[in-house]
Amino acid sequence: MAQELAPRAITVNSVAPGAVETPMLAAHPPEKKAAMSATTPLKRMGRPEEIAGAVSWLLGEDGGFVTGAVIPVNGGLRMD
Repeated sequence: MAQELAPRAITVNSVAPGAVETPMLAAHPPEKKAAMSATTPLKRMGRPEEIAGAVSWLLGEDGGFVTGAVIPVNGGLRMD
């Protein structure tokens, strides 16, 4: 899609978050949340603001030349 829409000045990207502290994760038992944090190189879960920051960057002027990208916002859990 990125290649198809680029001639129209439309960028196509995705943000790939890891575990994020949300109400949905709050329902999990503490030991499960601790295990999720332990497997992440930064040893914590992400915050919603951190995911929003990546999206905001992509939508802003500084992200205007980025297309066809997958932006990992996962605390280093997956590095490709």
